[in-house]
Amino acid sequence: MTDQKLAGKVAIVTGGGSGIGRASVLEFARNGAKVVMLDRTPEHAEKVKRQIEQEGGEAFVIACDIEHPQQVEEAVKQAAEKWGRLDIVFANAGINGAMTPIETMDIEAWDQTIHINLRGTFATVKYAIPYMKEKGGSILINSSINGNRVFSNIGFSAYSTTKAGQVAFMKMAALELAQYKIRVNAICPGAIKTNIDDNTYPSEDLKEVQIEVNFPDGGQPLEDGPGRPDQVAKLALFLASEDSDHITGTEIYCDGAESLLHG
Repeated sequence: MTDQKLAGKVAIVTGGGSGIGRASVLEFARNGAKVVMLDRTPEHAEKVKRQIEQEGGEAFVIACDIEHPQQVEEAVKQAAEKWGRLDIVFANAGINGAMTPIETMDIEAWDQTIHINLRGTFATVKYAIPYMKEKGGSILINSSINGNRVFSNIGFSAYSTTKAGQVAFMKMAALELAQYKIRVNAICPGAIKTNIDDNTYPSEDLKEVQIEVNFPDGGQPLEDGPGRPDQVAKLALFLASEDSDHITGTEIYCDGAESLLHG
């Protein structure tokens, strides 16, 4: 292990088996945290667990689908009791969901995105609070540039609504939980090389409502291509650690200025 910014801390990461969640789990563990992954694909999280253990860290996997609040409640309880404390929660899991015109989007598709992204985040935070009130800690929410700075991804009305809602919820939670020394912040990534596109479902009629826009060549002004999960994980580490002990109620963009170009 290298630097130990999270030594002695216990962290929960939802969706820790892949993408930003995986990168953050590795970053937390390398900095001394014991990490619990809540994942609906535990077989992927187990691979991450083995890597952490090979590097000398400690990790634990709990099968959990954040779409089901009762699973979240039980998983958070189990995670907090595993090592007797809970210091960091990264509500990372989510889906892109249906990419469909508002007129033709099924209510069921809308509800699924709302339930997983927004209600799942609410449940993760809600059930973690009792275990964090005594010692305080850091709660992170993985939001997006969509719904906050960017509104040009037509078809993502459900997704963008959840991401805007996460930021509003984060601000409410930050103020409410400040008395317990619990900090709450949101990360707003832009395009990141992950497998979230596997949970994106564009409809055939999407082209009927899309608006033709010719952006300058290159979508990320700072770099020539999408960002990497480890770049977001470094930000997550900063917000999880005492390096950010006076930062709460804030959304931080991690997008190489993409949202300033495409907003």
